[in-house]
Amino acid sequence: MLNDKVILLTGGTGSFGNKFTELVLARYQPRKLIIFSRDELKQFEMRQRFPEDRYPALRYFIGDVRDRERLYRAFDGVDVVIHAAALKQVPACEYNPIEAVKTNVMGAANVIDAAIDRGVKKVIALSTDKAANPINLYGATKLCSDKLFTAGNNYSGNRDTRFSVVRYGNVMGSRGSVIPFFQKMRATGVLPITDPRMTRFWISLGAAVDFVLENLQRMQGGEIFVPKIPSMKITDLARAIAPECDWEIVGIRPGEKLHEVMVPEDDAMHTVAYSDHFAILPSMVQDIGAYAAATGGEVLEDGFRYASDNNDRWLSIEELQYLSGVGEARCVE
Repeated sequence: MLNDKVILLTGGTGSFGNKFTELVLARYQPRKLIIFSRDELKQFEMRQRFPEDRYPALRYFIGDVRDRERLYRAFDGVDVVIHAAALKQVPACEYNPIEAVKTNVMGAANVIDAAIDRGVKKVIALSTDKAANPINLYGATKLCSDKLFTAGNNYSGNRDTRFSVVRYGNVMGSRGSVIPFFQKMRATGVLPITDPRMTRFWISLGAAVDFVLENLQRMQGGEIFVPKIPSMKITDLARAIAPECDWEIVGIRPGEKLHEVMVPEDDAMHTVAYSDHFAILPSMVQDIGAYAAATGGEVLEDGFRYASDNNDRWLSIEELQYLSGVGEARCVE
């Protein structure tokens, strides 16, 4: 699928970018794999792990998705774009709203324009469960980004560029996630718990990359792909990482939900279910039943809602320890 292709990854020095690079270089022989990001230090660190003399297909481009002209230069000759660049820390986005809009919304528009005008064949944008029925600015900007990318297929006209979105939940071990935070806090003997009822979707970094690669093959353009992944209670997560720690209930922070949703009820009427994922279809698909029949899917019933609290798959403590690599931890007395 990616052999002899030119691939560009925006936000390529993040957790996803590092794993994506590792797996793509192990499985395929791309002509080029371009790491596009604005952080020169992270690119320097990534070069130590993936040096160009050992991986001649790799290229490192300094640039920002806010910079339209730089994207036009970077996208020249590119076949596939994975758009992972975003401001994603909820408190930072709440405090700096216009900066989140510039990166997550205007940056998405720049990626779309550059991809169409430079003749990129396929674009997959990474989204988040927080984009479904958003209550914080980060989720709202990602919902707007999702809408831009799905509408990009209409915007491209008779060009061959196709856009789709991948939406998933919390990624185990990614920078800024609760797992490394709990690992750090266990030395104090107390873990801060927002609400004992809280649940979240979880996916491993490798599974997130695999899901993106799978959808590069199946995408027709305009879909929002949602994996069927397990949920976990925040209290079970705490027991998995630091079973001997005490808890301090601190309350839900501004912009947080008690439970996350990935397929809201209002989107269910446009969604097709498969054995391992859902596809939320664009409004231009008039006959959902025909699409489902042609692709081996099933139309959802009215009122369906895919949320972290009504999930039929739940991670056990042992499974999370295995998948995240945290093992059994011990707190100070």
